Amino acid sequence: MAGKLTFHGGIHPYDGKDLSKDKPITDILPTGDLVYPLSQHIGAPAVPIVQKGDHVLTGQKIAEAGGFVSAPIYATVSGTVKAIEPHRVVVGDAIHSIVIENDGKYEEVDYGETKPLEAHTKEEILRKIQEAGVVGMGGAGFPTHVKLSPKEPDKIEYVIVNCAECEPYLTSDYRVMMETPERIVGGLKCSLALFDNAKGILAVEDNKPDCIAKLKELTKDEERITVKTLKTKYPQGAERQLIYAATGRAINCDMLPSDVGCIVNNVDTVSAIYGAVLENKPLMYRIVTVTGDAIADPRNFRVRIGTNYHELVEHAGGFVQEPEKIVSGGPMMGFALFDLDVPTTKTASALLCMKKDEVSAAEPSACINCGMCVEACPGRVLPARLAKMAERGDKEGFVAMNGMECCECGCCSFVCPAKRPLTQEIKSMRKMILADRRKK
Repeated sequence: MAGKLTFHGGIHPYDGKDLSKDKPITDILPTGDLVYPLSQHIGAPAVPIVQKGDHVLTGQKIAEAGGFVSAPIYATVSGTVKAIEPHRVVVGDAIHSIVIENDGKYEEVDYGETKPLEAHTKEEILRKIQEAGVVGMGGAGFPTHVKLSPKEPDKIEYVIVNCAECEPYLTSDYRVMMETPERIVGGLKCSLALFDNAKGILAVEDNKPDCIAKLKELTKDEERITVKTLKTKYPQGAERQLIYAATGRAINCDMLPSDVGCIVNNVDTVSAIYGAVLENKPLMYRIVTVTGDAIADPRNFRVRIGTNYHELVEHAGGFVQEPEKIVSGGPMMGFALFDLDVPTTKTASALLCMKKDEVSAAEPSACINCGMCVEACPGRVLPARLAKMAERGDKEGFVAMNGMECCECGCCSFVCPAKRPLTQEIKSMRKMILADRRKK
């Protein structure tokens, strides 16, 4: 079954990865001010522990966690705290943020003596991950120490590293696997040390044979770690689809992966776990793909969190022509931007700049009941019906027809011959229902 592990539904969009997959990761030094939104994660916002006028060093904590489901934030440059004020982020919201004026010296704190994994207790590993501010860097931003603290740790059987990178155009995870695979394996070992009965799975799509070979070579003597080859298909990297493909276990919207004995982390997250536990370093960097046909030189950058998106475009050679569409993330699940004056955060994976905005140019027409959206849906729901209920504001009917099982992957909108914005309508209804539940 090698290369055939997969899930129901899914699509095969143009992947666009050739633009940047062979471009090695390049470090960039920011020149302008750095902005650190206090909400870069699911849960309570971080709380500032610096004031305007304070001098800070690279690696210094500037905001502490606002609760257990929260994460601290660290300065990624040395300089002076310029302001603590609202700033625009990629989703369009104005979020309270710490602004640091970069002094260009990049003076760094002392991270202390390191020690091997075997010398750590489980409590130490979790504390280091929590203190480092590690969150899910695949997009969700869920604090990693919470994910690694299930109620019944003895029932965790699989710790899965999501190496699929199924989102079109993104190549940051691919470059990490090619250049620093030992950090991924090391970070997985740190996670496995917390669960006595678990085995590790490195789940990679079969369009990355070079990564599969590297990871297999690194883990050939590791009894607790296996590399599983998945069929290349979008959204293979979605949590539910990944778990099903790798283990055959199914979860729904009311369940957590831990309910079926699984924990899933992204490639960058696992690398950050390695840095936290074995290097004593907080989360300060992430790998970002800057790509698209409007970019002069598509690249993969190691970016200091807080760096302005304008600077990323400059380092990628600027625009070959003014883009009609700019997206933070990939084309399927990213956020469209109206302004590049926003900071990179812990969950920023890519900046996609396209010459043409094909979505806006499409003219939606009436549903022809062809069923293509049903065939493509990995959640096995009826997208066209759900979208109609969303249009009518029928929340009860939407829930009754399993609308909350949608993972917002965009497959239905992609295949719809009538060009209907199915995912967008379903996503809006899901947001309203979740908001109502929070109020109750």
